[in-house]
Amino acid sequence: QVQLQESGPGLVKPSQTLSLTCTVSGGSITTKYYYWSWIRQPPGKGPEWMGVITYSGDTYYSPSLKSRASISRDTSKNLFTLQLSSVTPEDTAVYYCARAKGPIYSGIRAPDDYWGQGTQVTVSS
Repeated sequence: QVQLQESGPGLVKPSQTLSLTCTVSGGSITTKYYYWSWIRQPPGKGPEWMGVITYSGDTYYSPSLKSRASISRDTSKNLFTLQLSSVTPEDTAVYYCARAKGPIYSGIRAPDDYWGQGTQVTVSS
């Protein structure tokens, strides 16, 4: 079965770049027709879809984050990454990576989706 795991620093200072990695096992990130998303959930708020990279390497982003977010992949290592620049305390959240057959616009899990367990990222000085 497919497993995803997020990793990266748990603390980031304001104005710096948040960088996370999603390592995938049990399946290839190039397999048709899967989409690989980043979702986050700030404390006390609902989940927010951030962006996605497709099986072919195309990227799409939430309009609210498009100017700051960048998703990349390394097919040789079967992983994809998230970079979020110019972070503020409002970017504090649990960050998830997930696989689905399309962007997870709602940020909500579906039966056929696979999610990582999430990683807490706190933006603070």
